[in-house]
Amino acid sequence: MLELLLFAAPGFWLSTLFFGILGLLIGSFLNVVIYRLPKIMGRQEDNYYASEKGLPLPHTDRYNLVLPRSACPHCGHNITALENIPVVSYLLLGGKCKSCKAKISVRYPLIELLTAALSAGMIWHFGSGIGGMAAVVFAWLLVAMTFIDIDTQLLPDDMTLGLLWMGLLLNINATFAPLQEAVIGAVAGYLALWSVYWAFKLITGKDGMGYGDFKLLAALGAWMGWGMLPVVILLSSLVGSVIGIAIIVLSKLGWETKIPFGPYLAGAGLIALVWGHQIVDYYLGIM
Repeated sequence: MLELLLFAAPGFWLSTLFFGILGLLIGSFLNVVIYRLPKIMGRQEDNYYASEKGLPLPHTDRYNLVLPRSACPHCGHNITALENIPVVSYLLLGGKCKSCKAKISVRYPLIELLTAALSAGMIWHFGSGIGGMAAVVFAWLLVAMTFIDIDTQLLPDDMTLGLLWMGLLLNINATFAPLQEAVIGAVAGYLALWSVYWAFKLITGKDGMGYGDFKLLAALGAWMGWGMLPVVILLSSLVGSVIGIAIIVLSKLGWETKIPFGPYLAGAGLIALVWGHQIVDYYLGIM
């Protein structure tokens, strides 16, 4: 039974269902990662600067992805296991805290559902072998990075660099691209946005994007090889431009408003991993 779930061919419904349910559980954990990881990074930075100045550390309590237990930010009510069942608990609680009845953001179940859908989709497309399971982890990391970037305009090195090294290791056996193309893709991905960043800064004197975007594109290049970078850059730029302009116009924000580019790179990376070769073949056919 386990072999059927873990080494099934693409399009096998049982393994797809299994990883979809697993995606719901992981989505619940990703909500914790998205909320806590930036805070952990901030606390570490505060402690580092205090230590360098010989001052008492401002954060000495234990705070990580596990402790303290998740609690309502309004009343401090500890969330029990029954209140933390993905999607189901949200619906049963009516989207409100059991204790104080404060509203719970609908984003939590949506992230769980998104993670489940992506997990199931990757297994349906790639199967549940090494490539399929790697694609699922790829999707999990991109979901977390997308929402962290939306919230904080940061892409943590722990995630971008971890994704990069994972891609290179997987491609030792050419899981998604030959290793040589993966290495070149990592370098070219970084340098592509690095060059755009410095060109924009020299012309305008302003920062156009963060270094996390360079590292994320490098990671995508490490997974899919240098040949897929034009697809990723084109898709992310087109979608980013349309959505970015729409957000600015509809919300009446100024053109100086900073909009994170990471979510568009992540979305383009997911599309390219699944349909990238078909997109390239279609384009070459038109040409």
